[in-house]
Amino acid sequence: MAVSAAVFWSTSNLLCLFLLYTAVTTHENATGYSLNTTYCDQNVTNNVTDNYTTTQPTDFYSTTQTTPRHNSTEEPIQPTSPAEPLPVSGRLLTPVTKVGSLCPCDEHKDVCDINCCCDRACSEEVALFTGCSVDTVSGKKQLCSNDVATYSLGSTIDGYSELQSSVRKEANYDVFCIHSQNRADGLSHPSPALPTDSNFDSLFKEFTSFSFGSENGGPVTPAELQALSGYQCGDVMVTAGESGQRGMFWLPAPCVTADCVDTNPAAFLKDQSSRCSRRVVLKQDCGSLLALSMDTYTDIRLFAGKTQDAALVPVEVASVVLQSVDGTQTELMISGGKNLNPLLLNPTVCANVVLKVAYVTKYNPAGEIVNVTVSLVLGFVREAALSLEQEFHITFLQEDGEEAAIHYSGNPGYVVGLSLVSGTRTAEGIARSIDPRDTVSLLHSAEDQDCLQGPHKRSPVLFGLDSVSGCTLRLQDAANCSLVLQVLLDVLRGPNHANFVASFGNSPLDHPLDWVPIESNFNPVEAQSCSIPLSLHLQIEWTKYGLLMNPQAQIVSIKEVIQTNTTSLDILSGGSSILSIRSSVAFVPVSAAALPGSRGTPTINAKLPFDFFFPFV
Repeated sequence: MAVSAAVFWSTSNLLCLFLLYTAVTTHENATGYSLNTTYCDQNVTNNVTDNYTTTQPTDFYSTTQTTPRHNSTEEPIQPTSPAEPLPVSGRLLTPVTKVGSLCPCDEHKDVCDINCCCDRACSEEVALFTGCSVDTVSGKKQLCSNDVATYSLGSTIDGYSELQSSVRKEANYDVFCIHSQNRADGLSHPSPALPTDSNFDSLFKEFTSFSFGSENGGPVTPAELQALSGYQCGDVMVTAGESGQRGMFWLPAPCVTADCVDTNPAAFLKDQSSRCSRRVVLKQDCGSLLALSMDTYTDIRLFAGKTQDAALVPVEVASVVLQSVDGTQTELMISGGKNLNPLLLNPTVCANVVLKVAYVTKYNPAGEIVNVTVSLVLGFVREAALSLEQEFHITFLQEDGEEAAIHYSGNPGYVVGLSLVSGTRTAEGIARSIDPRDTVSLLHSAEDQDCLQGPHKRSPVLFGLDSVSGCTLRLQDAANCSLVLQVLLDVLRGPNHANFVASFGNSPLDHPLDWVPIESNFNPVEAQSCSIPLSLHLQIEWTKYGLLMNPQAQIVSIKEVIQTNTTSLDILSGGSSILSIRSSVAFVPVSAAALPGSRGTPTINAKLPFDFFFPFV
């Protein structure tokens, strides 16, 4: 029996194994059976014929259908292992059996079969053929390139048939075609070893060296991978302890339940985000549980690479934000010697508990870690809470590359809930920051937020969501009106104030006409001697653009309305020493009523000859 060898290929991290069985013809008694194999998670049934006498292999595909043979219930003969191991994968070898010698319609040996154009026994009989029962014969259709034999009949001067045949190369553009394999004998193969419990490991090592690529380029050996100094994608990053022992870089994550599992390794180049919960007893765990302390996530040193002499990279603290009980966040100024460890304020409240951890890891093209920064959010935990919820993030950025990709807010129309795309006008066009936070924003509402004393937390303006926020101004601080005027404008508008907003969520920078200017009604020159802004309101008009079935949100105009005081500040405050300054945004739809389009009744535009009705008219 002749069967083909095992063939492996890999695509999108999927390892596929299939067994191709080659059918052979015989002119004597034969026993057939059916074998179910697995082809990339799809069940495929191949008919295999076990013959008592072996003749030329007939592994081909023809354009005509042949009569199927009935299978018996005899048990198949198990193929034996080859005497020599199969060669490693490489290029496709030249088949021993040429496709031009294959003939599926040759049913009688040394006898010409009528209309069988590929039958070698037919010579003079071809002149009497009326057609070819088999037009084309090809080899393996799974190959990316195979030979195809074509047969046709022509006519001579005398009216007899004349055979015309040719062999050509045919390309297969299927993404799963076989580019290279371990074929040793072309279309005829020895019986391969069937995978069993005893020989599976040896067969796996023998065939997993196959990979797509050039015919001359060989696969990377495991020894070569170990010799590389940097990390590979998916490698676990190694840390160094106080005494020099090596460990793993952990990133807590939930497992079966929502409870945090601290022994979750962080893989190189694998961005992760997780949220899990912990059950804590404040009196016991506030000062003793390591998962609550920021030192657990900051006192870490990572090896830049996998080698023994790799440099150590300490984790640097980028920012620490303190979140109050009501959710207000304030960035803390980190200074040497400042104690931010968890502290039990009273039996029911624990302060400085880690609520959120975000790592940013920079690496170079060699896969070596260059810099690691961490941002933390600390907060308060009450005993009344059922559990403590924590968030953990890790992001990888390449050194000397863009910090982050430019974010868009729709394609093309804006999506509700995404931030507006804003920029500034330059001579070359529109310029915008790659930082998504540098956009049109409002003050983040917080209790007793002073307008003149920072830092001020800001929230981006989200499309389709109206919002109101503000701050408080003490009148004793407003003595210098001109100075307070400019400070309040900067606070209300935000840093890096943009003057253009994209009409669509993906408006290109080199199309200035797709950007809408921010119109303002405020002119500082025309302001009164002691006039300060009391409120800033953004009115954004948008419309639905495009098809009725799939409209796209488009901004058509944006107006900045700044209201200043017309009377003294003492009268506005009503005798109080504090004055409220407000900022707001409102989205106003200006879409016209959409009407479904319909075609009018067709008319006939026919012009008749002048004398068509002559002589009646």
